[in-house]
Amino acid sequence: MVDSRAMLLFPSIDPIALQLGPIAIHWYGLAYLTGIGCCWWLLARRAQASGADAWSPNALADLIFYAAIGGVLGGRLGYVLFYNFGEYLANPWELLAVWRGGMSFHGGLLGGAAGLWWFTRADHRSFLATTDFFLPVVPIGLGLGRLANFVNQELWGAPTQLPWGVLFTAPLAGGVPRHPSQLYQALLEGLLLYGLLAWFRRRSPRVGAVTGVFLLAYAVCRFAVEFVREPDAHLGYLLGGWLTLGQVLCLPMFLLGVGLLCWAPGRREPGAAR
Repeated sequence: MVDSRAMLLFPSIDPIALQLGPIAIHWYGLAYLTGIGCCWWLLARRAQASGADAWSPNALADLIFYAAIGGVLGGRLGYVLFYNFGEYLANPWELLAVWRGGMSFHGGLLGGAAGLWWFTRADHRSFLATTDFFLPVVPIGLGLGRLANFVNQELWGAPTQLPWGVLFTAPLAGGVPRHPSQLYQALLEGLLLYGLLAWFRRRSPRVGAVTGVFLLAYAVCRFAVEFVREPDAHLGYLLGGWLTLGQVLCLPMFLLGVGLLCWAPGRREPGAAR
């Protein structure tokens, strides 16, 4: 029998935030829209405060558009390819049901990078200077997305007897208290990473350094949380039973981040908006 004194009951939260007749607005979709809106607002304020002419309103709108489209498409395709290829191959229309969850951060990162590359190529900008400008606001969207994961009762943690263990009501959660790993990630990938990048970008004018810190710090945070996060049942643990797929995908991020930080001290690009 589960001791209710050693856990927290999952609050009664409907994953549908608003129902307008046949149209259901999910918290997951609102998290994406709010994240994009907040990122846009913060980037506009930073561009205005810098006093530079590098980012006109139209250029900023294009930046957000390419990054958002690339991130959403890449996140969905990454989830399909990395985590659930067989199921989506049998039901291809499920690819469009993004409101049900099923997004991969690593796929979103690759897709967003492709969108940014396309934007910088068309607008004749430095790719790394642009990612240095853009990435410090990304943790806002990551944090909101993890909160939406919690509301959707997905990506929960491993069973625990810690007093903040949450008893999720979803049938697949097994009726045992679990680590609220979604909230751990919201704090680490959202709040902590945002603060770290806000602090670091003011202290390093070197092109690529902020991007390197983002990649390295996210990889460390995600790698750590994966130790208390339940792996996908159909995947389990990899590499001898001690790493999850999320941890494996973080390894190249970590190495690329370290590489950029080693390379960045010799790189300075004048006039790049910070």
